[in-house]
Amino acid sequence: MLVLGIETSCDETGVALYESDAGLLAYTLYSQIDIHAGFGGVVPELASRDHVRKALPLIAEALAAAGVERSQIGGVAYTSGPGLVGALLVGAAVGRSLAWALEVPAVPVHHMEGHLLAPMLEEDSPEFPFIALLVSGGHTQLVEVSGVGQYRLLGESLDDAAGEAFDKTAKMLGLPYPGGPELAKLAEQGDSSRFRFPRPMTDRPGLDFSFSGLKTFALNTLYKELPESHTLDEPQVRQVKADIARAFEDAVVDTLVIKCRRVVRETGCKRLVLAGGVSANKRLREKIQETLKKEGGRAYYPRPEFCTDNGAMIAYAGWQRLKAGQSESLRFNAQPRWQLSDLSEL
Repeated sequence: MLVLGIETSCDETGVALYESDAGLLAYTLYSQIDIHAGFGGVVPELASRDHVRKALPLIAEALAAAGVERSQIGGVAYTSGPGLVGALLVGAAVGRSLAWALEVPAVPVHHMEGHLLAPMLEEDSPEFPFIALLVSGGHTQLVEVSGVGQYRLLGESLDDAAGEAFDKTAKMLGLPYPGGPELAKLAEQGDSSRFRFPRPMTDRPGLDFSFSGLKTFALNTLYKELPESHTLDEPQVRQVKADIARAFEDAVVDTLVIKCRRVVRETGCKRLVLAGGVSANKRLREKIQETLKKEGGRAYYPRPEFCTDNGAMIAYAGWQRLKAGQSESLRFNAQPRWQLSDLSEL
């Protein structure tokens, strides 16, 4: 079966083609960074309108890259949630309409299930069961994955997601949108010994996270080091910000690593998947890999381009559900709030 995957949950339009025997044939992605940069964040209405403009051209591009005809598509998968409702409706409408026109089944895909299964697209993929750390702009969760659709939430952020905290702290530091990658880049120039930020909720039992207070700690440090009356020149100001960025990144990474080590020890599962946009962070990958090695386990990651939102993970997750006989009626739906626990097992 050849499955077309469509991802439009936020500010990236992703399209991919996955075939049962050959695997991933093609994928295309359009990012809206330039559209939202001037606003310092995603503007939902602008995101939706741009998905309308880009979805069909990207589908045509993916088909051409794979060397297949539209008539060869055997099923369509699209992100139904969670995400921005307007953006989700674009992908759902396009995907369901195309499936209807081609007389093939369509299936809605949970965005986070796509991230959970993204490492399966790699040649060296993990076996079930495994523990997944989903860490992105909207989610920070530890999930026990026993199979497709078999998910048990073990811990999550009680306030800001890690990626959200990265973006907000970057904005405090005056960094351009999108802030997370910019903060990580600035942190490379920082002195790791200058500031020590707290590692939230690591001094108590449990697998939940909290990053809101860490963001406030960074803001207070910035005000202390750079009051309105500061007389530092620009290079000195940039160094202060770089040192704060490094302290913040170290605190987030250490917190995630401590919780991952704890979940491996508590569950006895030695396979850990790192997925979501923040999983592309270089320092996080290095520390997770080092920690899992010490615990006698192993960490798995999708390639960097599949850490952020993409159509490939949606095509793969959709293929899994389509081959199990799942499909959706013509009454398609967008689900901006959708729990992983609501998914049916395969």
